[in-house]
Amino acid sequence: MEKENVSRPGKQSKLTAYVLVAAAIAAIGGILFGFDTGVISGAILFIAKQWNLTHKQAELATSSVLVGAVLGALAGGVLGDRLGRRLSILYATVLFLAGTLIVSIADGMTSFLIGRVLIGAAIGVASFMVPLYISELAPAQIRGSMVSLNQFAVTVGILVSYGVNYYYASTQNWRAMFAVGAVPGLILLFGMIALPDSPRWLFSVGLREAAEKVLRKIRGTPEVTEELAEIDEAIRSESGGKVSDLLAPPVRLALIIGVGLAILQQVTGVNTVIYYAPAIFKGAGLQSDTAAIAATSGIGVVNVVFTGVSLWLIDRVGRRPLLLWSVAGMTVALMVLGLGFALRGEAAEAGGGGLGLITAVSLMVYIAFFAIGLGPIFWLLIAEIYPLKLRAAGMSVATVANWGANFLVAYTFLTMAAVLGKAGIFWFYGLMGILTWFFVKRLVPETKGKTLEEVEEYFIARAGRPPKRQEQSGLRRAS
Repeated sequence: MEKENVSRPGKQSKLTAYVLVAAAIAAIGGILFGFDTGVISGAILFIAKQWNLTHKQAELATSSVLVGAVLGALAGGVLGDRLGRRLSILYATVLFLAGTLIVSIADGMTSFLIGRVLIGAAIGVASFMVPLYISELAPAQIRGSMVSLNQFAVTVGILVSYGVNYYYASTQNWRAMFAVGAVPGLILLFGMIALPDSPRWLFSVGLREAAEKVLRKIRGTPEVTEELAEIDEAIRSESGGKVSDLLAPPVRLALIIGVGLAILQQVTGVNTVIYYAPAIFKGAGLQSDTAAIAATSGIGVVNVVFTGVSLWLIDRVGRRPLLLWSVAGMTVALMVLGLGFALRGEAAEAGGGGLGLITAVSLMVYIAFFAIGLGPIFWLLIAEIYPLKLRAAGMSVATVANWGANFLVAYTFLTMAAVLGKAGIFWFYGLMGILTWFFVKRLVPETKGKTLEEVEEYFIARAGRPPKRQEQSGLRRAS
């Protein structure tokens, strides 16, 4: 589609300062996502001490946000269609601020959990709606990099949360750690008030004049007639898609890949590192909370840097090679991490210094490989592999699966670590990494440089139906 239309004016719209500012403001939703994902890692150390939490209660305090995230992801598509992208982000931001306030003043587990669920619902909506809003503002030829700004913002939010955790670690003020999240929340709230809704949504609800006005503003030109016509054509092609159509033979493999990667991204243990990194470092021998949180900040830096590297490589190396190298590197790092804990168990009298170094290096290598492949490419692929009229439904299902798996992994980590041992839990995640590698090798096609029609025709051909254009359906399943 993009290749065939590359000469059209709508496809060659320049990137204006207005669009760049709008995308940057909306991407603050990604910062909220990342901040709340990371801030619990430091806060839970002090919450557990203050309230004398058991392992199960600490797991619940950490993972409760994910219950709300699943609900938010489920509701995100409906809200976006009925209220618009802009209002959905605004309401999600208000919900985030309300949850942050409740958590910051919570006097016990009940009020704390209520606040965490509200925050989760907000980031569940934002994780779905912010990329959608940006994609519908950005010119087509740079839409990929603009949407990727949201994923980069998530890693920045995680890094910021680690810095906040370190700053307040000496005072053990976990309430202040959460309260800092209100700052980007307020910026997003007032920023979105000043921004328009997406022209695509305005047009879809019959507000053609408003859509045309917004397009003229964001494109910096009065000549938007052809782009309006393209929006109209795209909306017509999307009509009639139902969630049940995802089970149709031509789409079923795409559904398996999307949901499979959503779950495997989580069961390889990434969010146990994000949520529990300070606890992992303390278990590895770092004596103080402040030292453990400082070591965790290094993971945040690595996450940001290698996500940036991934954005540079994705359209050069390809999705599939990056995924295979990413998962292989993650798996090796997990095995080494487990070995480090096993050796400490056999030689406890040797102290924790050596293990602390092994832990820091292996965790950073693990995050680097995740950030360069499995982290961002999952979100990219689910935007590419579904046919146009089912893309929103397919992304919603995959997002719910991702948050659901995230919840299960976070909720069971401390319990599984107690049962399997610290070495055993990371070896288990390593085994999941091996399964993920074979899943990618067997099922995931290379989509780099392919039009969306070619991607759709590949899945039609895999279902045993003749493609519309045989000569353009040749996506590779093997490298």
